[in-house]
Amino acid sequence: MTDCIFCKIIAGEIPSVTVYEDDKVKAFLDISQATPGHTLVVPKNHVSDLFEYDEQLASDVFSRLPKIARAIKASDPTIKGLNIVNNNGEVAYQTVFHSHIHLLPRYSNEDGFGMTFADNSADYTPEKLQVIANKITEQIRD
Repeated sequence: MTDCIFCKIIAGEIPSVTVYEDDKVKAFLDISQATPGHTLVVPKNHVSDLFEYDEQLASDVFSRLPKIARAIKASDPTIKGLNIVNNNGEVAYQTVFHSHIHLLPRYSNEDGFGMTFADNSADYTPEKLQVIANKITEQIRD
């Protein structure tokens, strides 16, 4: 893709600070550094989002996450945890439409990164949950 910033980074047309690279993925520091060590893992094949992955691409990309995550954690003894974030679609906060996974080191509850999950459990009976589950299950394809 000619106008994709991540394709240009992969091609070496735009500089980046690489932490890992092989024939399938490139992992580089996010320019925003939401927390120190914030790394993006990007498939070298251009796909817009997770919905475009096939089984092989998923294996290629996701199998590398533990190795990169362990390296991030080992790089700084003050890292206490790590968030893995993958946004798919504009409504899900995706801003670059080349699939990427954020690895966000966590240092403390006050390190500048946060996530909020609403508790809507009072709105869902077991029957309502089963209806949702059935709709999803009906769509699972090999």
